Amino acid sequence: MPLDLQIIRASEFIRLGTKERVDLKASRDILAQLARACRKRGVDRALLDLRELHPGPKPAFSVQDVASLVNTFHEIGFRKDQRLAVLYSSDPHHRARLFAFLSSLHGWQVRAFGEFEEAIVWLWNTDVADTAEVAKGVEEVPVKVRRRTASLPRAARN
Repeated sequence: MPLDLQIIRASEFIRLGTKERVDLKASRDILAQLARACRKRGVDRALLDLRELHPGPKPAFSVQDVASLVNTFHEIGFRKDQRLAVLYSSDPHHRARLFAFLSSLHGWQVRAFGEFEEAIVWLWNTDVADTAEVAKGVEEVPVKVRRRTASLPRAARN
């Protein structure tokens, strides 16, 4: 089965402003254009390749900036059946993983990966629920649930 995949490299949407700082508004606008183009072409699998980024001692994006980027996908109508893999080579400030986590709170299928191959396999795999992927390698164990009736102290029974 062929996989129609769009790879979006950081250099295609990250824009720098003055003093070599990330211009969030410009970057967000370009990312929205790229996402709309994918949607228009019917591409429902994308890889956001951030491996070219080399984080410094301070994060380039604040937590609010990451939330703003997540909202970009919400605004363009990212659907729950679409998948987005975020690929990073280094994530010392956990921004790629934060992006994936915040996106999952919307119910979207977004995951962050440190390995290209893992990202491709996840994007390719359409018959496994995302929750099963998170629990990969964990064996299901049945748990017995017993109901306990609350007993009142003797003084309260009378």
